[in-house]
Amino acid sequence: MAARALRGSWGLRLLAARFSQRAAAGTEFRSAYSLDKLYPPRDGGTASDPASGNGIVSGWDCAEEEAKPAALSIPMDRLTVSYSRSSGPGGQNVNKVNTKAEVRFHLASADWIPEAVREKMASMHRNKINRAGELIVNSEESRYQMRNLAICLEKIRVMVTEATEKPKVVSKETAQQLVARVEKMNRERLRQKKIHSNIKQSRKADFD
Repeated sequence: MAARALRGSWGLRLLAARFSQRAAAGTEFRSAYSLDKLYPPRDGGTASDPASGNGIVSGWDCAEEEAKPAALSIPMDRLTVSYSRSSGPGGQNVNKVNTKAEVRFHLASADWIPEAVREKMASMHRNKINRAGELIVNSEESRYQMRNLAICLEKIRVMVTEATEKPKVVSKETAQQLVARVEKMNRERLRQKKIHSNIKQSRKADFD
């Protein structure tokens, strides 16, 4: 009994020593689904923990950075993040863990988004804004809480990008082609309708 207790004590000491060595070397133990891995930072920065409430989460990798415009930096301290039980994938885990993520922020006062873009977002996403003027985004696509949070942040990015894009200017030639195409479709529709009407009339004549 004493020998077993001694071995257990020695094992705990060895484990604690290993943890201290890793901590001294600067090694951190992070889940594969931590926010900094699901939502990597850009410009060599580090993604802050949303629980701290004072970080800025951003990021596309270098390859995507070249093909896309600069990603929007989302100040986490300006967001209200909450979690609840999800009805999504996860089996019995759904009923036990708060994995569904909800992110909301006051759109009119979100000065980290250009004013013109905010106005367009308010028009495009009226059904996602509550009476208090908060834009609400949620996700329950994953069984992991941090991944759902990353999806919410990406949805906000997409909303801002869509509101930022200017409408494409249609050339005169393209507009004429579209009008001609619509007119051709209408003529064909009327032709088919007339054929169908003639068939019905011929059947009625035969019956009489």
